Amino acid sequence: MENYARAHLSDSTLLDSARRHRSLERGATAHLLADLGEIETRGLHLAHSYSSLYGWCRKELDLGEQAALKRVRASRAARRFPEILAMVADGRLHLSAIVLLKPRLTEETADDLFAAAAHKSCRQIERLIAERFPQADVPTFVQPLPAAQPGLRSQVSAEPAELRQLSTRTVEAASQTPQALPSSPPIAPVTSTQAPNPSSIRPLAPERFALQTTIDQETQDLLREAQELLGHVGSSQVPDVLKAALRLYVERLRKQKFGATDTPRPGRERNPDSRHIPEEVKRAVWAREGGQCAYKSANGHRCEERAGLEYDHIVPYARGGDSTVINVRLLCPAHNQFEADRTYGSEFTKQKREARRRSA
Repeated sequence: MENYARAHLSDSTLLDSARRHRSLERGATAHLLADLGEIETRGLHLAHSYSSLYGWCRKELDLGEQAALKRVRASRAARRFPEILAMVADGRLHLSAIVLLKPRLTEETADDLFAAAAHKSCRQIERLIAERFPQADVPTFVQPLPAAQPGLRSQVSAEPAELRQLSTRTVEAASQTPQALPSSPPIAPVTSTQAPNPSSIRPLAPERFALQTTIDQETQDLLREAQELLGHVGSSQVPDVLKAALRLYVERLRKQKFGATDTPRPGRERNPDSRHIPEEVKRAVWAREGGQCAYKSANGHRCEERAGLEYDHIVPYARGGDSTVINVRLLCPAHNQFEADRTYGSEFTKQKREARRRSA
């Protein structure tokens, strides 16, 4: 029986183990894609009573819908461009990257796209495709939707239409561009390979993006009122209203978060016994950190998180640290908690969190 226990491993051994198993996983995935390509070429799934390779993968390999679909698409791309297998094995390409690139791969574009997409995330590859193959803007529309049934996911999502319409009679149809929902106007559908999300933003061309989301009645009323108010003084198109509203909102958030202002006032004399961080300190720290978590690992890798950042005293306030530019940094919530655990002990911080939860 396999032993999956890891508690006895040292930190370095555990990290090395994860890297080794990830390398083995990539190699196994490349071999699986090669297997699937040959199985489909020989039609072996047909001989085993499956009308599609997708159906064979779902039942015989016990893969989920997304996992099976990605591997079928990737195996077909690899049959045409065998170099994909080596790139999967050494980690240059992941399955989602192949799915995104596949519709654009030709003998003329393949080498360039493979080189540009190496080690890129899905979002980066979507931007890459938009830059090389720009699409026209999508039309703007506001359309009422039927009331969602309790317990069911909204249909307006980034979920690939293949998974809603996939027929076991042919998986080839699933590899084509998905169709828009019957109630939708004729716009280009979203084909993100990421987890379904009720809102989606996808690049169309350099500096052009398509936005799809669902809004409630209050938002619709505010949008309409903004259009009416703007009607006689400027553009009242939805993208322009959205841009103007976001400019005002982001300006307010910047002021709240790090005291952003065009006319900064001289700093007041600070009370050394107060943990309050002055606005001028917040501005300087935010500028120094570039709006990014400042945590760095022992090997120099810096955390890339930019959301939900918090101001943190390097020398804790409880231990005499003051609120100066030198002693304040930006940390994401995870690394702020990580540093607190290292400073005060995980059991102490756990009790503090539970006390705050109870009082809330």
